[in-house]
Order: sequence, then structure tokens, then C-alpha cells
Amino acid sequence: MKFLEAVSSVLRQYVGFRGRARRSEYWWFILFAVLVGIVASALDALLGLTDDTTGQGPIGGLVGLALLLPQLAVGVRRLHDTGRSGWWILLGLILFVGTIILIVWFCKDSDPGTNQHGPNPKDVDPALGYGAPQGYGQVAGYGQAPGYGQAPGYDQTGGYRQPGQPSQPGQDGAPDPRFGTPPQP
Repeated sequence: MKFLEAVSSVLRQYVGFRGRARRSEYWWFILFAVLVGIVASALDALLGLTDDTTGQGPIGGLVGLALLLPQLAVGVRRLHDTGRSGWWILLGLILFVGTIILIVWFCKDSDPGTNQHGPNPKDVDPALGYGAPQGYGQVAGYGQAPGYGQAPGYDQTGGYRQPGQPSQPGQDGAPDPRFGTPPQP
């Protein structure tokens, strides 16, 4: 994932805490946040808005506040990608030890395949909305099984069916062999 792709993905999911985020998405966004923070601090200093005691200015404060939720959200999604609960982000409140542990976890590779937080983002086609909330069935190898990633009332062929009626090839609820088997929870 490239820099602009990662930043736009995170900002599109401003407070999206569900799903998974790749390492590149997380670290590119952290780089973006640091660069924007540096620019905001420089603007504060240039305009003479910095406080003498804290060294902070209003532009830097507003930028930090605006980027706080997306940073938390991408951090939670990154933890999900390593198979951990997003609540582990609170480990960062333990200043030195917790931060070191989180950095190690953020550097780990993705869990292969699908975990309890969704499909592996490395297998998701960016054209289908990488990082966007999506149903199962958009992962390579799984296909579109009834009820996964589809609006209710439509079968695999896009035709309308009455609610409660099975969709066409697997009439008894069995998965359609043409589309693969959906991941099991």
C-alpha cells in the first residue's frame, strides 16, 4: 500500500474500529500524522501563536485533536490484524513498557487468512474498497456465498428473491460449489 492510498483509507474510515489494517497502512498514516504535526507547529511558531510555557499553539492542538480518532481507529484495526482485541490499545497508557509492547505488535505481520476480525487485508482487492467495511465473500478464494457480502433479497446472479426463499444453486442452504465455502466464525 502506498502513502496516499493509506492516508485516504484511514481518513475514509475516520472512526472505523472494525476490520483489519495492514502494517503499511498503519505506519504510513503515522508518518502522515507526524508530518502534519510538524507543519502545524511550524505554522504556530511562524505566526507567533505558541505558548511560551508549553511550546504548543492552537493550530497544532486542533490538528492533534483532529487526527486523534483516526490514529486510535487505525491502531485498533492494526491490533485486529495481528489477532488481538482492540482494547489492547489501552496498553499505551502505561508510558514506557506499554508503548514498547504496542510498537512490537504493530510491527508484526498479519495473521494469515481470516480471523475473528475479518478477512486478511492483503487478500482484499483495493478496487473493491480496501479497508472499507465489507462482507465476507470479497476475499480471494471465498467468492459470494448466500448471505455473505450481499444485500438481503438478492441472489448470486443479482436477481431478486422473496425473503425466506433460498437462492438458486444451493436450494437447501448448502454452499454453492461454484463460489467456494464462506469462512466459519
